[in-house]
This record gives sequence, C-alpha cells and structure tokens, in this order.
Amino acid sequence: MDTRQIPHPPRRVPVLGDILGVSPRTPVQDSVRIARELGSPLFVRKIFDKEIVFVCGAGPAADLSDESRFAKHVGLGIEALRRLGGDGLFTAYSHEPNWQAAHDILAPAFTQSSMRAYHPVMREMAHRLLTHWDAAAGPVDVAADMTKLTLETIARTGFGYDFGSFDRTAPHPFVTAMTGALRHAQRQTVRLPGLGNLLARGADRRNAERLTYLTEIIDDVIRARRTAGDDRTDDLLGLMLHTRHPETGLPLDEVNIRNQVITFLVAGHETTSGALSFALYYLARNPDVLARARAEVDALWGPPGEAPPSPAFEQIPKLRYVRRVLDEALRLWPTAPAYGRQAREDTVLDGKYAMRKGDWALVLLPALHRDPTVWGPDPEAFDPDRFAPAEVRARPAHTYKPWGTGARACIGRQFALHEAILVLGLLLHRYDLSGDPSYELKVTELLTMKPEGFTLEVRRRTS
Repeated sequence: MDTRQIPHPPRRVPVLGDILGVSPRTPVQDSVRIARELGSPLFVRKIFDKEIVFVCGAGPAADLSDESRFAKHVGLGIEALRRLGGDGLFTAYSHEPNWQAAHDILAPAFTQSSMRAYHPVMREMAHRLLTHWDAAAGPVDVAADMTKLTLETIARTGFGYDFGSFDRTAPHPFVTAMTGALRHAQRQTVRLPGLGNLLARGADRRNAERLTYLTEIIDDVIRARRTAGDDRTDDLLGLMLHTRHPETGLPLDEVNIRNQVITFLVAGHETTSGALSFALYYLARNPDVLARARAEVDALWGPPGEAPPSPAFEQIPKLRYVRRVLDEALRLWPTAPAYGRQAREDTVLDGKYAMRKGDWALVLLPALHRDPTVWGPDPEAFDPDRFAPAEVRARPAHTYKPWGTGARACIGRQFALHEAILVLGLLLHRYDLSGDPSYELKVTELLTMKPEGFTLEVRRRTS
C-alpha cells in the first residue's frame, strides 16, 4: 500500500520511525491520541521497519467491513499468539481449513437453546461472586474478581472444568501464565529487528515456559473429560470430541481441539472480564446512570432480600438499559481494541488509497468509536442512551464493532452478552457500589484492555 499520501505523526525519526512520545506498554492508547491529534480518518505509523495503517473514521471502516473486498488479517500481536493458539478460531489464517471446520462444528454451541442450557451455570458462578463480595472486608479488586468469575464461567460451561478461582487468594497460575503470554505477544510488535531478538532471549525463554504450562493445563482439561468416559455433546468440548463435520464427516484433529480449548479459555474470559470491569467503573462514576439501571433491575426482581434472586433465562433480555450500559462501556473501551483487514484483490480504500491484494489495515476501535462525525461533539461522555433503538437505527452501519466484523467476528458474542448482563444485574440488585473518588482511570493493555487498580466499596443494599 502506498502510504506516502496518508498522514503520519510529526517528528518521525529515521530508522526508528514514529516512536517519540509513545510507550510499548500503551500502543493502543498512544495510537488513539495520535488519531485525535491528526484528525484524519486514517493515518500511518512507522515502527522500526513496519508500517501500520490505522483506520479510525467511519468511511474507511465501512469499506473494510465489505466482506467481498476484505478478509481478516492475522498480524502483529495476534500472529505472535499463534505459538499459543495455533489455528484456533481467533488466531487462524482464513485460508486454514481447520478454521471453517471448527466454526461449523461449534456453531450449535452458541444457539439460543445452548445459551439456555448454560444459563444455570452462569447464574451459579455469579452467585459465587456475590458470596465472595459478601465476605469482603474492604474494597474489592474489580478486574481481578471479574477475571475469576469469567474464567470459571467459560471453564464450567464450555469444558466442565473447575479452576477453583474463588478458593484462592492469588490468581490461578493459568491466569498468571496467560497474562505473561499476552504481554509478551504485544511486545513483539515493537521489538527492534535483529538486536531486539538477541536482547529478548531471556523473555522468549520465559514465555516458552509459560506456553508449555498453558498447554499442560489444556491437556488436563481434555484428559479429565476423556477419562470420565463422557460422550455428551452439550458443551464446547463435547462437540469437539464427539462431533464430525456435517459435510466432510471428519472430526477435528487432536492438536486443533487443544488450540480451540485454549482460544476459548483465553478469549472467552479475558475480554468479558474487561467489559464488566469498565461497565462497573462507569456505573460508579455516573450515579444517575447507576440509579436508572438499578431501577430497571428492581422492577424485574423486586427489592433486595437476604438471598439473591435466581433469574430465569428469559428475564435477562428484559434488562435493556443494563445492556445499553454495557454497550456504551464497550464503545469507549472495546476490550479487543482492534482488528486487521486485508484486501482480497486490488482495490481502493475510502475512494483514494490504492491497496494491492494482501495489503492490510488495522481498524482502531477506540478511535472509530470516538469519531465525532458519528458520536457527536462529546464522544468521551458516557451516555448509554446512545444505544436507544432510535439512535442505533439512525447511526451509519459499521461504526460500532466491539465484536469484530464479518465471518470472523466473535462466535461467542451472545454468550458474553448474556453472562455480562446477568452479572451486572445481580451486582446492581445486591450492592451499593462506590469507587475511590481520587481514582483516575488507568488502562492496562495486554492485547486486550482492562482498568488497572480500580476498586469498589461494596455494601449490601437494605432497600
């Protein structure tokens, strides 16, 4: 792609590129700031020998969503994760046959009937969180507890496995190893060519040890199911172990099953925990929004009592304003903050930028979700009514993409939404939530996004 006509940050340094004023720990937030300063619907950053085209405006983002012209691009940090996830659904190249095979076999796991079957386990895990918070002697670490919750939920519903997260004072070693692997993958995008590989030998060795441990955990999950002689097909693991592709008649191979399990365990809990954490941050900072969401919950479940409610599956979609809160939190901080798209054939982006087959660009979601031509003059303001039905209908297509786009969009979207709305509703119903007024939002980037150091005082409601 000819990038000479595309805006780039000022003060570009020969050889090193656009590195001044940025940090390897906050590449997304730095890029969002650059987008705001340049005021262009797309821009290019050069980092050592790499050029990355960032799309942050509604026009070129709509172009990239055209499935006839563009497909998913696996690159940068995601490509580095292939050592962990291989040809799993998230990290697979689109041409790899196992992607389509796994997608077809696993699609039944995300139907409404499957969601209905998962609901009791989601509710049980949410009640575990409530028990944990009931016993809290001081402020709770929101991101840490949301991680415990979402890891246990996906492990139990998808694989019949219990990590025992709520019985631990420290994170499960799986979470620690996963966090390290995500951080290592992110840093590959800014590694100095040649010398950088030499300097990072120790970090690479430690990461290899993490990957070995994570693989052993996944093998334990699969082994436990096989040892039990359980041939059910009502969860993700059962489908992968005992279902053949409806057209080819072939099962998934053993390595791909491992890749899919680790993909779902990592992606299925890390992004949802971040979404819940950001939603709780904005609820604590916006008392009017919190009161309105709580009123909706109380109208559905009545006043708080000694025992928490046990919502039926059909009640969760009725929490429409709670859903708007979650959508607005994901607008400001989409926990999977970018996705790559590559040209299927030679084409033109946004009517003026020629792209050859295989050229790619990165949709920078926190910038797209702050485009003032779409979201108005104050896109930083937290306003769940942006997602009122009339507002959604009036908005151009392809301007809100926290779940990705096209055939490679998140297969677990409905799972994550149902879980998150259920949890937010139960927390609002049971607790008065107050944050530290001196806390300034700090966002941690590990390919995914979540608030760092955010705590809440949680007090049981009496009315």
